[in-house]
Amino acid sequence: MLPLPAYYAILTVFVAYVFLRGGAPERWAAAILGVGSVLSTLFISARPLRFSSVESGVFAIDVLVLVAFLILALRAERYWTLWVAALQLIGTAGHAVKLVDSHVIRLVYAFMMAFWTYPMLLCVLVGTWRHRQRLARFGADRSWSTSSVRSAAVRKRGPTG
Repeated sequence: MLPLPAYYAILTVFVAYVFLRGGAPERWAAAILGVGSVLSTLFISARPLRFSSVESGVFAIDVLVLVAFLILALRAERYWTLWVAALQLIGTAGHAVKLVDSHVIRLVYAFMMAFWTYPMLLCVLVGTWRHRQRLARFGADRSWSTSSVRSAAVRKRGPTG
């Protein structure tokens, strides 16, 4: 994987681009990825022990990021959110592999944790690009699904209750 300063340089450009050009779901995804990356860096073990056992702080953060992406995927009117949630699930499952078999090689564990971030960034970038295409073609691009439970309740009882 990339050295940390290079990754954060890419992440900074990514977040800036998505916040300037993306819709609400893209911005939420960029924020989730940015905050998750920073928190993971803060909670990772010190060098001598890093990846020798389950990184419990990073595991907890990955679970929270997974929940956030699942909520985003359920609410957003975007297909790429499903891919990002699935990729986060795979990355989070890497911790489970280390839990089940503590003899997993440290570098393999580190790779399983870090690799999936790159395709996630790519999915959000493609989603942002497609959002811009839809805006140019149709003049609008609905961000949120109208099939949510709250929307169904509002439709049933009316907007005033």
